[in-house]
Amino acid sequence: MDFPSEFHRLAGRVERGIDRYLPPATTRPARLHAAMRYSLQAGGKRLRPVLVLATAGCFGSKAGAALPAAVAIECLHTYSLIHDDLPCMDNDDLRRGRPTAHRRFDEATALLAGDALLTHAFALLAESYAAQPVLANALARELAAAAGSRRLIGGQMADLLAEKKRATAAELEFIHLNKTAAMIETALVFGGLIGGAAAAAVATLRRAGRHLGLA
Repeated sequence: MDFPSEFHRLAGRVERGIDRYLPPATTRPARLHAAMRYSLQAGGKRLRPVLVLATAGCFGSKAGAALPAAVAIECLHTYSLIHDDLPCMDNDDLRRGRPTAHRRFDEATALLAGDALLTHAFALLAESYAAQPVLANALARELAAAAGSRRLIGGQMADLLAEKKRATAAELEFIHLNKTAAMIETALVFGGLIGGAAAAAVATLRRAGRHLGLA
């Protein structure tokens, strides 16, 4: 495999999927939907959605079957970046080489755009996999667990608290396992579930994602 070419090919599919599965920027209220697209279409590596597509392909998933899930995980990831950048948290001026959402629009619009992307991620799973209710339930459960107070959001909280003191090794591991590794783990598990992987294989994907996230 020519890894860079394959990654570029899958990232291109993700970009097209984002354009397809996100409401048009002109959707009322236009300012909100423009902010959602501004943040989600700002570029980036697209590592998490590419991992969803690549892993599903390893288990023989049909082309396109994993794309809604790949877009959903990128929606959730982008929501977390918008919120992390807000003045009440990291107060960043730039994201991916251009003004952050709250600088490009305003703080309230950025906050709502993040909220909308978070909600859209779950709506996308429910709508796209409605004909496979067991799969839809499994995907929603995985994403909710990874993004909740004990993982992604908990990792961000721990990160903020660590800024006020010297973090211990255990605290640092908690931050990396949950703020970063949780979503990479979920991306691999998503691909396995969509590809119909056996439980043992899904467990292996979960471990691999954990270690990849820490790396």
